Amino acid sequence: MKHSAGLLLYRRTGEGLQVLLGHMGGPFFARRGAGAWSVPKGEYEPETETAWDAARREFQEELGLAPPDGDAVPLGEVRQSGGKLVTVWAIEADLDPGTVTPGTFRMEWPPKSGRTEEFPELDRVAWFDLDGAREVIVKAQGAFLDRLLEHSG
Repeated sequence: MKHSAGLLLYRRTGEGLQVLLGHMGGPFFARRGAGAWSVPKGEYEPETETAWDAARREFQEELGLAPPDGDAVPLGEVRQSGGKLVTVWAIEADLDPGTVTPGTFRMEWPPKSGRTEEFPELDRVAWFDLDGAREVIVKAQGAFLDRLLEHSG
């Protein structure tokens, strides 16, 4: 089973809570909206790294920015449709999406072409109110939004 961990940034506005999500990069998600946005996260090996350390490392790798300091609220785990177990913490912080410099990954593209191309881990980062986030986030990760709402009262 694959494990993934991430940090969900949130901020309070006059209109309520907002969360920072990233649109998954690469050709598979380029034209997708719903289900293509995610908590900034990444895989780790539980035998060699804690979920918390992985969440902070992946935030840095995915966004090119140091993870914010602050009280981290554990939002628990969800199992995504592909079987991956995702663990997330929420941190109240503000961040300008324009300062993000996403990490990249390489893959063969087009398939079976023998050519390798580089793509951003996240091709867009944006703030969403909770209703807007529910419309675009990976389905299983919607539970993190509910848990954040419970915590923030």
